[in-house]
Amino acid sequence: MKHSPTDTSIKTISPVDGSIYVERRLATDREVEQSIALSRSAQKQWQSFSINERASICERAVGYFESNKDQIAQEITWQMGRPISKSGGEINGLAERARHMIEIAEESLADEAPPEKSGFTRFIRRDPLGIIFCVAPWNYPLLTTVNSVIPALMAGNSVILKPSAQTPLCGEHFALAFKEAGLPDSVLQCLFLSHDSTTKIINESKTNFTCFTGSVSAGKKIEIAASGTFIGTGLELGGKDPAYVRPDVNFDNCVAELVDGAFFNSGQSCCGIERIYVHNSLHSRFVDAFVEKVKRLRLDDPLLTDTTLGPVVKNSAADWVRNQIKEARTKGASTCIDPSKYIKDTGDSPYLAPQVLIDVDHNMSIMKDESFGPVVGVMSVNDDQEAIKLMNDSDLGLTASIWTQDQKAAEALGNQIETGTVFMNHCDYLDPALAWTGVKNTGHGVTLSRLGYLQLSQPKSFNLKII
Repeated sequence: MKHSPTDTSIKTISPVDGSIYVERRLATDREVEQSIALSRSAQKQWQSFSINERASICERAVGYFESNKDQIAQEITWQMGRPISKSGGEINGLAERARHMIEIAEESLADEAPPEKSGFTRFIRRDPLGIIFCVAPWNYPLLTTVNSVIPALMAGNSVILKPSAQTPLCGEHFALAFKEAGLPDSVLQCLFLSHDSTTKIINESKTNFTCFTGSVSAGKKIEIAASGTFIGTGLELGGKDPAYVRPDVNFDNCVAELVDGAFFNSGQSCCGIERIYVHNSLHSRFVDAFVEKVKRLRLDDPLLTDTTLGPVVKNSAADWVRNQIKEARTKGASTCIDPSKYIKDTGDSPYLAPQVLIDVDHNMSIMKDESFGPVVGVMSVNDDQEAIKLMNDSDLGLTASIWTQDQKAAEALGNQIETGTVFMNHCDYLDPALAWTGVKNTGHGVTLSRLGYLQLSQPKSFNLKII
């Protein structure tokens, strides 16, 4: 959501019906300064808490989300349009990631001792960075936020959380969850900020690290703001994630999983499947089966329990996808689904019919640029090497999936793919035990796993000579 310099509040327009669902006042410059000062002071107190004490508080916060699951799920649906039947799953994912990061915190943050040296005690300790500035997205407002908030707190940092203007209530739930869990005052604060205020916080080094999830263009602005500050950034940006279907695939499983991977959340997933390369021996069969399953998706009011495809977040997002499809067709692509069959898709609303394109190539935006909507291109390839070449033909590299029953082949191909995560026989999932990262314009840094703690802490060496 854009803000003008004169804006004093954010208004969340629900894609469900176009109404104003939430309105919140933006923090003033004075309030931001006060919040940061309080955060700085509170962090020193929080750092003195033991790992076990931090873990108990974080676990109780997770319990808050689980106890309020139904309410939060409904709010997510109203704020960004995900079907109510799916919104509760975000709380489940939050709990899984949070509990894993809590469980591994003590080991991940433990002192590291080199081999013994006579007359010396030597070790490396992980200190907190200070204040972590978390700029959260709207498409997974709980899942992406928990990736940084839990390890930041477990490492002894304080957190300033800026939720998306599209999903402000999710930020408020984080603040309330930790308040009820007994987190000391001001250790985690939720602030509603303008773009100018956000940039100023980064540019003036008011915090110690910025975690950002969002578009490539916004990520570049974060990088520019941080330039010359010596303050680190973790950026998870766009994705144009490919899938490659080999001849030895478990066919039925592959089709079902790829439909879900491409169309879950109306395709608004940074690690959703946006392009599929199918071995030519299976191409026709795959397209027929895939399209048939896509046609079973129900585009309707996301508050209805049998809706499986909700609106995209706003009209401009729908228009972007519609224009991609139009451009592809002018260049020779064929659409497999008639949008007129979907009465909700009027051509001028966020409700967008699912679409599958064939006869596509890499001269088309649909195969090159992030779509972030319910559309996917399917392309025939002759062999593994052609698939790898096309999968790597992108400025983005978040995840890639290989569909095969040959694990050795999957590993060998995975070594050649320019991506942050390689999947075999599944997609669109974050395992919290593994590093979540990307390459190329997808950004830099890492969340989750033991490595996620390294990003949110700093080493301090102790070299103690015994006399």
